[in-house]
Amino acid sequence: MTEKYAVVVVGGGAAGLSAALVLGRARQRTLVVDAGEPRNAPAAHMQGYLSRDGMPPAEFLAIGREEIARYGVELVRDRVVDVERGEDFAVVLAGGRTVRARRLVVATGLKDELPTVPKVAERFGRDVLHCPFCHGWEVRDQPFGVLATSPASVHQALMVSQWSKDVRLFLHTVAEAELSDEDLRRLAAARVDVVPGEVAELVVEDDRLTGVRLADGTTHTRSVLFTAPRPVPQTGLLERLGAELHETPFGAYPVVDATGLTTVPGVWAAGNAIGFAEQVVHAASGGYRAASAIVGDLLMTDLDAAAQV
Repeated sequence: MTEKYAVVVVGGGAAGLSAALVLGRARQRTLVVDAGEPRNAPAAHMQGYLSRDGMPPAEFLAIGREEIARYGVELVRDRVVDVERGEDFAVVLAGGRTVRARRLVVATGLKDELPTVPKVAERFGRDVLHCPFCHGWEVRDQPFGVLATSPASVHQALMVSQWSKDVRLFLHTVAEAELSDEDLRRLAAARVDVVPGEVAELVVEDDRLTGVRLADGTTHTRSVLFTAPRPVPQTGLLERLGAELHETPFGAYPVVDATGLTTVPGVWAAGNAIGFAEQVVHAASGGYRAASAIVGDLLMTDLDAAAQV
């Protein structure tokens, strides 16, 4: 017989585990399906989460898994490969198991596609960074570089100038003519140096970033490089269910209400599944909101059904 759950949570990151914790405490039979691919895996620490500042992401998730287990929540290391909506949801796992759920929480996050400059990917999360709020304090006052991926990288260069007064914006494949007059005025006011020319590679010595080398052979001494990966939302399951998406400059994300409810009845989304800028603390909050809404939804559905008998 196919196992039936009140809720299946797809994704075992901060959003998914937070939702599962609330659901477990509300005595809802819950299954978390976790593929084990958290977005922040390259980072040694996570910052800005009150009471958990500086905690390694893997430790944070391990504690979360222990907490949900106390309330009878099941967790399986697997991947959801298909889902069908009928009277309830049929959730198909890569391992061959099919389970049914009355409600779904999609917390599948997103993937970061990095610029294809040699050594950028291998240094990502160490001295190649993307978020100054996540890592700025730890690298403050060092020589920063910003590797442009679009004209919008001007904003990133301006933001990181809060943490260092030695910032160089490497335009890479962005033409200087693509920068607006306002961009140039702000960069000058922030004393950010604009460096035209394509970046050929990063210079790494003794396992530390020491410079950025351009295609013309010139090298700029830098110890930290910020760049903006291209976010790729993991919305395949939502699309198969027919969820409405809305386009943003950072990809297409599901249309949700204040609780994370999508346009598909019974399906909520949380964390980076609903936006590229959701930090760990936001993701955990979103999972909590979705779960509490689901508990109320299930209760009212059952009470209405009982009242009709």
